[in-house]
Amino acid sequence: MAKGYWIARVDVANMDGYKEYVSQNGPVFKQYGARFLVRAGEYEAMEGSSRSRNVVIEFKDYETALACYHSPEYQRLVAIRKPHAENDLVIVEGYDGAQP
Repeated sequence: MAKGYWIARVDVANMDGYKEYVSQNGPVFKQYGARFLVRAGEYEAMEGSSRSRNVVIEFKDYETALACYHSPEYQRLVAIRKPHAENDLVIVEGYDGAQP
C-alpha cells in the first residue's frame, strides 16, 4: 500500500503566533503516525514560485493523511495557524510502482 504525504509551502507573517501552532501540532501528528521528512530546511527554488518554508510529512497511507487533516484536532490547529501564515497544502498518494 502506498504511503500518503502532505506537501506544504508556508509564508509566516507572524512568527510568534505561528509558534503556537508548531508547539501544539506534535501530539496530533503523533496520533496519526506522521513523520516529518522535510521541515523548513534550507532550499533553492529551481522553477516556479516558492514560499519561505517547505514541509513534507509522511503517513502510512493516503487515507490516514486525509483523516489527520480533517480531524477536529487538526482543524483546531488550522484556526490557530491561519491568522499568522499563508499556506499551500496538497495531500498526495505516494507512488508504489516500478522504478527506473
